Amino acid sequence: MVDARSGEEPTDEELDAAYNVRRKAGPELFDRHLARYGEESRRAVQGLPAVTGLVYDEVGGERLDVWGVREGALRPAFVYLHGGYWIALSRHVSAFMARSLWEQGVATIVPDYTLAPEATLGEIVRQVRACVAWVYRHGREHGLDPERIFVGGSSAGGHLTGMTMVDGWQGSFGLPEDVVKGALPVSGLFDLRPITRVYVNDVVGLDVEEAARLSPALLPAARRCPAVFVVAEHDGDGFLEQSRSFQPRWGNGELLVVPGRDHFDVVLDLADPESAVCRALLGLVRR
Repeated sequence: MVDARSGEEPTDEELDAAYNVRRKAGPELFDRHLARYGEESRRAVQGLPAVTGLVYDEVGGERLDVWGVREGALRPAFVYLHGGYWIALSRHVSAFMARSLWEQGVATIVPDYTLAPEATLGEIVRQVRACVAWVYRHGREHGLDPERIFVGGSSAGGHLTGMTMVDGWQGSFGLPEDVVKGALPVSGLFDLRPITRVYVNDVVGLDVEEAARLSPALLPAARRCPAVFVVAEHDGDGFLEQSRSFQPRWGNGELLVVPGRDHFDVVLDLADPESAVCRALLGLVRR
C-alpha cells in the first residue's frame, strides 16, 4: 500500500481523501448523480423487449434483467455490474445503457447481488461469477450469444468486473477459460488492500489477507481478455491510480481517461453511443 509516487505509506487521512469520492462530489452533486441513474434507466428501458426478474443463482436467490433482445437472433451480451462500494444501489437503477446498446445490436444484462454486510465480499464475487455462468448456460433461451459475453461495471462493479477477468474460477462453474471475451471496468478497484483502511470497510469487513485474495491485480491471469480501463478526469485519486497501475500490467488493454467527467457520471456515458466510453465498449464487442 505504498504510494507509488512518494514511496511512502499513505496516512489514513490521505487514503480517505483518495477513495471517499462521495465526499469529493459533495452531497448535492452526489444526490443529483444518483437520481440520474434511476431516471435514465427508466427512460432507457421503456418499451424495450425484455425478460426481467430471472433468478440466476439458486444459492443466493439473486435476480437479473435482460434488456434489448430480439427474437430470432442471438445478440452479444453485456453484463453490467453496478457500483455502490458493494453496499448500495441495485439493478433497478443500473440499466441506463440498455437502449443505446440495443440500438447497436447488443443486449444488456443487469444483475443484483447481495449487498454487504448481508453478504461477504467473497460471496458477492461468487454471485457475479454465477451470473456470467448463467448467461453462458441459459443465454440462448433469451436471445443471448454465450460465445459473446462482455462484462463491465463501475467502481465496486469495476472491481467485480476484474474478478471475472482473472483465471482460476471458470472451472468450478464448468465454463471455458475464455468465457469473458472483453471487459470494461470503469473507475475500478484492483488492489483492495487500501480499502481495509477506508470508511467503507466498517461495513465490508475485509482484513488485509482477504483483501489480497479478492484483488484482481494480485491474482493470476495467463489468458488476458481485451479490456478498456476507464477513469474520469475528476475521479478520486485512488481510483485513477488503480487503473493507471493495473492497465499496463494487464497487457491486453488500454486506458481511457474521460475529460470533464467525475467518478459518478463517467459511466452514464454508456447511454450515449457517440461517447468515447460507449465507443470503447462497442469496439470490444466488434473485434
